[in-house]
Amino acid sequence: MSNDHCEIYCFDEEKVQRARSSLKNTNFSDTSQMFKALADPTRLKIAYALLKESELCVCDVANIIRSSPATASHHLRLLRNMGLAKYRKEGKMVFYSLDDDHVKDLIRLAFDHSKELQENGNQ
Repeated sequence: MSNDHCEIYCFDEEKVQRARSSLKNTNFSDTSQMFKALADPTRLKIAYALLKESELCVCDVANIIRSSPATASHHLRLLRNMGLAKYRKEGKMVFYSLDDDHVKDLIRLAFDHSKELQENGNQ
């Protein structure tokens, strides 16, 4: 039997109230949608490639993920709609990059943490 739960039921009223109060004005829906977008392995690969290369055109992304440009565009559009990526047009070419340093940090931290877990034998 697992020992990962309390054996008695009691709680710290002050901590609970502070935590509940901090939850009131926080947008969990948008944040969870962002994580949902990155939960897809293909989109995470795209985000990682954008992190490493700074900017890629749709055709580059299609080749990286071994898909059609239409499929790559679909994934990139979703990342853009979630506020994770941005694009610029140059003639007939469309180039994507990660939206800002927060997104870059989020992806970098996720991969750093995953690497640490693997090194420590936690995965």
